[in-house]
Amino acid sequence: MPADPREQRILDDTAKAQKGGPEKYREKLATESKLFVRDRLKLYFPEGLAFEDGLLANWHKVDELAADGMVTGAGDLEGRKVFVIANDYTVKAGSMAEKGVEKFLRAQERALKTRTPILYLIDSSGGRITDQAGFFANRHGIGRYFYNHSIMSGVVPQVCVMYGPCVAGAAYTPVFCDFVFMVRDTGSAMVIASPRMVEMVTGEKISMQDLGGPDMHARESGSCDVVVQDEEEAALMVKRLMTYLPQSCYHQPPRYQPAPPARDPATLMGLIPEDPNKAFDMHGVIEGIIDEGSWFELKPDYAPELITGLARIDGRVVGIVANNSAHKAGAIFPESSDKAAHFIWRCDSFNIPLVYLSDTPGFMVGPDMERKAVLMRGRKFIYATSMATVPKFCVVVRKAYGAGIYAMCGPAFEPESTLALPGAEIAIMGPEAAINAVYQNKILAIPDGPERKAFVEKLRADYRKDIDVHVMADDQVVDHVVPPSQLREELARRLAFFEGKDETLPGKKHGAIL
Repeated sequence: MPADPREQRILDDTAKAQKGGPEKYREKLATESKLFVRDRLKLYFPEGLAFEDGLLANWHKVDELAADGMVTGAGDLEGRKVFVIANDYTVKAGSMAEKGVEKFLRAQERALKTRTPILYLIDSSGGRITDQAGFFANRHGIGRYFYNHSIMSGVVPQVCVMYGPCVAGAAYTPVFCDFVFMVRDTGSAMVIASPRMVEMVTGEKISMQDLGGPDMHARESGSCDVVVQDEEEAALMVKRLMTYLPQSCYHQPPRYQPAPPARDPATLMGLIPEDPNKAFDMHGVIEGIIDEGSWFELKPDYAPELITGLARIDGRVVGIVANNSAHKAGAIFPESSDKAAHFIWRCDSFNIPLVYLSDTPGFMVGPDMERKAVLMRGRKFIYATSMATVPKFCVVVRKAYGAGIYAMCGPAFEPESTLALPGAEIAIMGPEAAINAVYQNKILAIPDGPERKAFVEKLRADYRKDIDVHVMADDQVVDHVVPPSQLREELARRLAFFEGKDETLPGKKHGAIL
């Protein structure tokens, strides 16, 4: 026991604040499959935080407003220094008020100053309506969260895990972060207004999960990168994600011991159908070129015709953008354009080289696509590819038709290498579309039967000769035609060679394409 009563008082106040809100609310957490915030933090920081700021905020109201419902500090996450912000749901449902807001802002600003990643563990009902004076619209109020998020974007990694229904102001932090996880068992949700408010405004009755639960955001809005089942899995996945990321944009991603691929590269040719219109799953090709166990897919259920994920090749971190003909023929839709642009932007921000695996008929057409702004949203994909200054490698796995070769980092987009596999094709459009566009009248002039069929087959064969990969290699469209069994080794060598690439874009404030 400390001899000095002043010291004892601090210890008592600290212990009381660490207990959080009223006991009845702590007991309620178990019914919602949630951990108390300080137990949650132990999953990430088993040895405890290195330090905590603002623990005694609202100390005179400690029974109800312990630390003003916000834990902020810093710690060691698997050997990485990180700042952390975590809501305490036992204090006014994790709502945000003046002192908690100030703590949040200070943590952000300190992370930016020290170029340190920041982890947000969000479990908040939003702004505390009963105490909104002094923190809502002020210069250093909640709005400053999002200003800081924007200034920090691309400087330090911002990772968010959502544990409960996050409404209004609380829901904006996730969408400003670089990576978003949602925990299914704890009832996580992200909405701009609660179901009750939606019913008041629109008359529509809807549940919180249907309105903004993990499945909706993973499959339909694309706002969630990874859905995890429970709190333990969330912590494990965040720790794993951090192994791909640098400390900041001023650092390089960590390098790991190389591992052989899960799939024998010699089997890749048998995986890829010769017929460019026959579907296959590009995940198999990815398995044959990356280090085993290194695949970390992002947004797997959103726009699955395009695959995005982090991996390692020979121990080096890469970002992979791949068309997947197993879904919608691998065509590029407005949603997959958004998904690709967001992923490319993140990789480029944090010095992660990009590998594009192309097998696409190009951008999807039709009136619905035009209404969904396929051109306006598609340009974001092309813009992100154009502006990325990290090493970029284009591999035409089977086909790259139309503007697909542009989005997938073809020769015009300054890739360090354009590679192709045997049998690959690059063309304005596929053979069927091209023949119909040019020869439709001649085809229809021939009676339907063997003669017409033979004429079409000859046209198709002649067209294929012009777009064959060997012609493209002869014309220097591609740098090299690589046997699939050697693709992993070829990429590994080129990644190593271009590791020190230094590219500076023209000086300007920023582009006008978003």
